[in-house]
Amino acid sequence: MDYLALWMFLFLTVALMAGFPVTFTLMGTALLFGLTGFGLNFFNLLPLRIWGVMGNVTLMAVPLFVFMGVVLERSGLAEDLLDTMALVFGRLRGGVAVSVVIVGALLGATTGIVGATVVTMGLLSVPTMLRRGYSKELATGTVAASGTLGQIIPPSIVLVLIGDIIGVPVGDLFIGAIVPGLILVLIFIAFIVIVAILRPQMAPPIPKAELAHFTRGVMVKQVGRALLPPLFLMTAVLGSIMAGVASPTEAAGVGAVGAMLLTAINRKFNLSLLRESMRTTVKLTCMVFIILCGAAAFGLVFRGLHGDDMVRHFLSGLAERYSKEMVLVFVMGLIFLIGFFLDFIEITFIIVPVLAPIMIEFGFDPLWFCVILAVNLQTSFLTPPFGFSLFYLKAVTPPGVTTGHIYRGIIPFVICQLIGLMIIIFYPSLATWLPRVVFSP
Repeated sequence: MDYLALWMFLFLTVALMAGFPVTFTLMGTALLFGLTGFGLNFFNLLPLRIWGVMGNVTLMAVPLFVFMGVVLERSGLAEDLLDTMALVFGRLRGGVAVSVVIVGALLGATTGIVGATVVTMGLLSVPTMLRRGYSKELATGTVAASGTLGQIIPPSIVLVLIGDIIGVPVGDLFIGAIVPGLILVLIFIAFIVIVAILRPQMAPPIPKAELAHFTRGVMVKQVGRALLPPLFLMTAVLGSIMAGVASPTEAAGVGAVGAMLLTAINRKFNLSLLRESMRTTVKLTCMVFIILCGAAAFGLVFRGLHGDDMVRHFLSGLAERYSKEMVLVFVMGLIFLIGFFLDFIEITFIIVPVLAPIMIEFGFDPLWFCVILAVNLQTSFLTPPFGFSLFYLKAVTPPGVTTGHIYRGIIPFVICQLIGLMIIIFYPSLATWLPRVVFSP
């Protein structure tokens, strides 16, 4: 009985690896070990815990941000951005790949849905890049990595969930993640430029004949038309938070309305689009919340069986033997490795509630820890065998692109993300400086 919590975690891990649905595995494990450890009294505690999750006002931002992203996916915004940015940077070696990274960042700041971003850019960009002579590895790796930027660049659903679990204001997290997100964008661009210089055949420029019609006047007009919509939405969402006018939940509502306005201006808004967007939003929101309920039940039993005390005792021993910095390295490495097998939602709901309070007890800044967690979780979309970005991309790439091309293509971008993570770890002010400036009295 003293080690029941460890058996519980082992049972969960084996069941998940065996392919059982996450929600039913979490809830089933909680019921089995809850009855074993507490008897029928367990059913007196469980409804209160789940009701606390469902009544959480902060989590109302999740369906609103999902709706905003789904509507924008159907607005034609991504197509305009990709076409325009490709022409702007087309004269440079690797220019089309650079444009994909920039568009990925802009879409991340407006839609925030990795699947939608990767699929859209995969359909539009990969065939174009291959036709222009780009290597298959660089083309697929750029699209897959750029599509994950929405997990760190606000408004991000990951930040909403992590902030709620750890108890850090979501508005502070949104502002704190801006600089780290831009650092990742710059690292991606730097890698592409270096590859284009060292191996020009992998990333050739667009022929000048194709850009002859793209004069300065046309460029200014087209860039303005493509950039204004996402900039307007970013200002509406993040600007309202930074100005203190709206909470993150209210800003999510502003973003949802703004997405519908942009779609209407683009002449894509109709009842069919609205109906499909609402249906998709309900499906995605139900998926998130039903996993959250299962994770809440699992966390209730795990803590009741003193599993968190066991983890705390282990990490405290590690800190005494080495240092608290070594504990941070261990935790970050553990989350990175788990990301090979679980997606960010499962890690956020299962692992983070156990580890985060212990790390904060060790004196780490909660805001900074949330940001490096989000950056680390972002890599879970790219790491095989269960990287969701890889699945999304493989589904829409041309027949000549194999899974091997995609796997080889994402390796350097995973390394780039780890470099970005190390930079933010060594310089915590990159995550904490801007929130202090914005929200200082």
